[in-house]
Amino acid sequence: MSNTSRPVEWPTLLMLVLTYVVWGVGTIIWADWAVASLIVTCVAIAQHSSLQHEVLHGHPFRNATLNEALVFPALSVVIPYRRFRDTHLQHHFDPVLTDPYDDPEANYRDPVEWARLSPWLQQLLRWNNTLAGRIVIGPAVGAVQFLANDFAAILRGDRLVRQAWILHAAGMVPLIAWLAWVGTMPFWAYGLAAYLGLGLLKIRTFLEHRAHDQFRGRTVVVEDRGPLALLFLNNNYHVVHHMHPAVPWYELPGLYASRRAHFLRRNDGYVYTNYGQIFRAYLWRAKDPVPHPAWPVAKSNQEDAG
Repeated sequence: MSNTSRPVEWPTLLMLVLTYVVWGVGTIIWADWAVASLIVTCVAIAQHSSLQHEVLHGHPFRNATLNEALVFPALSVVIPYRRFRDTHLQHHFDPVLTDPYDDPEANYRDPVEWARLSPWLQQLLRWNNTLAGRIVIGPAVGAVQFLANDFAAILRGDRLVRQAWILHAAGMVPLIAWLAWVGTMPFWAYGLAAYLGLGLLKIRTFLEHRAHDQFRGRTVVVEDRGPLALLFLNNNYHVVHHMHPAVPWYELPGLYASRRAHFLRRNDGYVYTNYGQIFRAYLWRAKDPVPHPAWPVAKSNQEDAG
């Protein structure tokens, strides 16, 4: 368990430094090694997004303002940090997990709404429910929906959403300045790297949550200790993270190992051995339907839990 008296979580700080260094290297080697530049930069962007997730849960310092300053540069371009923070913390209210309306990170749709969608949009969302589709078009599908919701909120006069976008614009300044005066990577290539980085993150989020009649059984464990687990900062132990969000990333595997049977009882055995198993099973095949298969039963269970 995390030691709450520890003032600084050094592994997280070191990972932040390393990520910025790798990102910087990736953006300056374009002229000589374009493909390597693209790969290195997209991996660094994905790692930075994982670190933003760590920061919004109160790491590596106990001061939220200082933590936010550490991930201030808007490396992933599309999502403002504070909007990510606010929507993700809303997502952590477990009784609404997978709710098409109340879970901001849900990919399920209300079956009634689904029936009203045009056939081409239904087909697009079906493809988005395969792992290949989630990686390739998932960043675009998610961004369009996210931007539309935020734009509507700003038009309604939502001050916090507007403020988050203003700070995001400020966070774009160091990114643009670096690319213009230091990096050799062109802006179009950086946009591609950012998109690929978000695609990498879709591997993690693809099946983090499932439709289940009890909210305790909706969150996955992927028992992977390879490169993807490091890229995701062990958030593949997702049920452990949801139950103990204050525990830093480097303690999650040990906590899981020490109470494995408990966590698997908790999530009703929703577990995969590694990401290879997931790729083999779902690269070209949807794991779930897009319309929520347990709706509105799941909604009534959420209301009972509340």
